[in-house]
Amino acid sequence: MIGIRIDLASQTLTLHDKAESIHRYRISSARNGPGERSGSFCTPRGQHVVRARIGSGAAVGTVFVARRPTGEVWSPELAAAHPGRDWILTRILWLSGCVPGFNRLGAVDTMRRYIYIHGTPDTEPMGVPGSIGCIRMHNADMVDLYDRVAAGTRVDILEGSGR
Repeated sequence: MIGIRIDLASQTLTLHDKAESIHRYRISSARNGPGERSGSFCTPRGQHVVRARIGSGAAVGTVFVARRPTGEVWSPELAAAHPGRDWILTRILWLSGCVPGFNRLGAVDTMRRYIYIHGTPDTEPMGVPGSIGCIRMHNADMVDLYDRVAAGTRVDILEGSGR
């Protein structure tokens, strides 16, 4: 069974089949660190599932707002025209928490917090926290991951290896 393990300490996402690693990607999680509360701008921990896959067939660099393509494709010129914009690009894997009271329901609900694994401009650094809660990946890595996972795939977000 294919699964995803995200290690916040090492800023990596590992795609695995049971205990066997299939591929490892560098990511960027929340600059505010781990946390589950709504409004914290932290990356939620614990067991999740991919609730929805968004962006099948979209061009690399397609810009999404509220999970809808805007008709734009990211470019340095577009970025210069919109400084400070939180770019959600290429593909989205929308996460849903599995543990009521920890990352599901109420003030800790991952899905209602709109936490995704998504593409980001390739100019953004990976391997260091920098997002406002989501898991960011470079676009080619995001397409590769997206093409390998289905809705319902388990996603474990850990503070460090094995925790």
